[in-house]
Amino acid sequence: MLKLSAALAGLFLMVSTALAQSVTLLALGDSLMAGYGLQPSDAFPVKLEAALRARDLDVKVINAGVAGDTALDGASRLDWAMSEEVDAVIVEFGANDALRGLPVAQAEAALDQLLGKLREKNLPVLLAGMRAPPNLGPDYQAAFDGMYARLAQKHGALLYPFFLEGVAAEPRLNQADGMHPNPAGVDVIVSRILPHVEALLGRAGGK
Repeated sequence: MLKLSAALAGLFLMVSTALAQSVTLLALGDSLMAGYGLQPSDAFPVKLEAALRARDLDVKVINAGVAGDTALDGASRLDWAMSEEVDAVIVEFGANDALRGLPVAQAEAALDQLLGKLREKNLPVLLAGMRAPPNLGPDYQAAFDGMYARLAQKHGALLYPFFLEGVAAEPRLNQADGMHPNPAGVDVIVSRILPHVEALLGRAGGK
């Protein structure tokens, strides 16, 4: 426990030191990022910014989520989403690809292109993964679930394996559709992903 506390304290110090100036974080994704079915104040980017500011981190989080977007959609609108100068990016796509049973190769190629462009811009990235539904079969699941680790390794991105960790399949944390988190679910996502975002901000300070 003491070692863990020391590690967390070290990470906080590193991030605080790196963020001597304001940092802008782009939250790029689909409806899970956009805040589908929620009040604007309950969307993930808004709550993430509040959580970071509560830690005395001067961070602005831009909500660049669009409901219904596939990985290909996200890659095609990257330049538009980056109309404002940013220092780091969270990338969250794949849920709609899996729900529609689209080819894994298509999603992986699109994310590969997107991450490649961000790397060319020297922007640190946190890639948030998804999981394929079991009804698509074990082969599809293995290929889909594994693409995030492959892409993160290829592009040197940080990886948060499952964006809905602790929320998926929990009725009390989801809206009536069973797929989109309610405000309590968003709180869980923010609390779980926060250390990974802090690590991302540490990289942003070292660009």
